[in-house]
Amino acid sequence: MSFKNNQFDDLLFGRRSIRSFDPQIKISKDEMLTMIDEAAKAPSSVNMQPWRLVIVESPEAKAKLKPLIRFNTLQNETSSAMILIFGDMRSQERAEEIYGKAVKENKMPEAVKQEQLAKIVPTYDNASREEMSHIVHIDASLLAMQLMLVARAHGYDTNAIGGFEKNQLAQAFDLDPERYVPVVIVAMGVAKDKGYDSVRLDAKDITKFY
Repeated sequence: MSFKNNQFDDLLFGRRSIRSFDPQIKISKDEMLTMIDEAAKAPSSVNMQPWRLVIVESPEAKAKLKPLIRFNTLQNETSSAMILIFGDMRSQERAEEIYGKAVKENKMPEAVKQEQLAKIVPTYDNASREEMSHIVHIDASLLAMQLMLVARAHGYDTNAIGGFEKNQLAQAFDLDPERYVPVVIVAMGVAKDKGYDSVRLDAKDITKFY
């Protein structure tokens, strides 16, 4: 692990939504892929891992993104990268690859793989678009939160962005808009400001016990 900070309490409680980053700091492709590998340990429904990421880091790509992100232009201008996280509505097409890898690495017997795929693939094939959208939004959101914490462990900060043109994002970056639904954008880089502390409702105000 190449963590600069492995203090869980600081990673969790010290996280802030950063909007202004040091534009001189660029995250290398190798480190970005390492962070994504680490974040992709997040759970997903039947391990289908439907998250798909587009890393927007070049000036040309950021210029293409700018008109689609409404009032979030400062993050786009100053971050090392804007990470577009999509949900793959046909993630079951990689089920054989995923479960086959588990067999190859002795994490699953072949018989269990066959049994699971016989259930999972038809279920996903027959699910409605609304059902699949719900699944991939939950799974991709778990990946996004884990990525933000992983980024802090590597010495970076983030800002989760939901304000963007969802009906234009996939096509703008050469993805099939019917298959790939945008979930969230994560701005990432070295913080130039400290962000703002914020408040949360108490657990007793949002929880019921039965």
